Amino acid sequence: MTGSSTPDTPPQRVLVIRLSAIGDVIMASGLVPVLHAAWPRAEIAWLTQDGNAALLRGNPRLAEVIVLPRRRWAALWAERRYGSLTRELRAFVRELRARRFDLVLDLQGLMKSGVWAWLAGAPQRVGLGSREGSARLMTRVVSRDVRDDRLGKEYRALAVALGLDAARFAMDIVVPAQDDTAARALLGDAGSGADYAVFAPFTTRPQKHWLDERWAVLAQRLAAGHGWRAVLLGGPADRGRAEVIVASAGGAALSLTGRTSLTEAAAVIDGARLLVGVDTGLTHLGVAMATPTLALFGSTCPYLHAPGGRLQVVYLPRPCSPCRRNPTCNGRFDCMREITVERVEAGIGELLSAPGPGVGGGGARW
Repeated sequence: MTGSSTPDTPPQRVLVIRLSAIGDVIMASGLVPVLHAAWPRAEIAWLTQDGNAALLRGNPRLAEVIVLPRRRWAALWAERRYGSLTRELRAFVRELRARRFDLVLDLQGLMKSGVWAWLAGAPQRVGLGSREGSARLMTRVVSRDVRDDRLGKEYRALAVALGLDAARFAMDIVVPAQDDTAARALLGDAGSGADYAVFAPFTTRPQKHWLDERWAVLAQRLAAGHGWRAVLLGGPADRGRAEVIVASAGGAALSLTGRTSLTEAAAVIDGARLLVGVDTGLTHLGVAMATPTLALFGSTCPYLHAPGGRLQVVYLPRPCSPCRRNPTCNGRFDCMREITVERVEAGIGELLSAPGPGVGGGGARW
């Protein structure tokens, strides 16, 4: 593979590798329609870690989702069952190589993903921004440093570098019917009506959080102005914060935090009138499900625009923005503190008055 062209012969078996980070798996899914349109006869498989596979298994454009059982292997290591671990690793590599992939796309670009790209045995291995020495395991590396403010910019750049139609990029998450049914049951049991908004307030990094008390006020105003209750989503570790917000909202909010699988959360989001969230995977999932989404960014700003769906971004950059993992404000997180409830309400109004998917709209910076 040379230059910016596609492989000389269309690949028959393609392996996509993105092991971790829910948000990145969601954004990287936009490559699946691109690959499927370019090589409709190719079998496209995806290698990911346990925990992310559910987001991909329902996709009919993927021939297979291969799960890297990292948790089990870590347990074997912790139990000093080195013989069992070695046997399982060897068996996994044999099974991976037996699939005879023609092309591997390492979307993570780290050594932990690059090793699996190399072990898969494909003659063509393309790494996206490969670092930590993983570039040596690739036959080609595509830069992920792209001047673009659209969601999934680096994955779009990879499509362009492969000579594929990046205009087909659209996040590709499919919710199985049973998860949609389960989500409806959870909403009903929690007392949610048919019209509701989703809040995604939680991340693992405090510098990306909005203030808890403002979520409660926003929930009250949505209930008063639209008649929508706010449904909070997140992981099991977020339940305590969710309970505080719900209690402060005085009946305007309810919590499904820690009670849904990823695909059930996607179904809840799909049925919502609106999603408001910080820089977290569930917010990206709002865009993927074409739910009107208002994203609150501060220490990070992964995108300002998104293909399809409807999106507004509230981002008030400061001289230190984006600080990412290295905040310099002594824990004040001024960039998020400056986002007022009134500014968020204004963004919601603009978002809801914008044309729907396929018509345009969305993507304004506030």
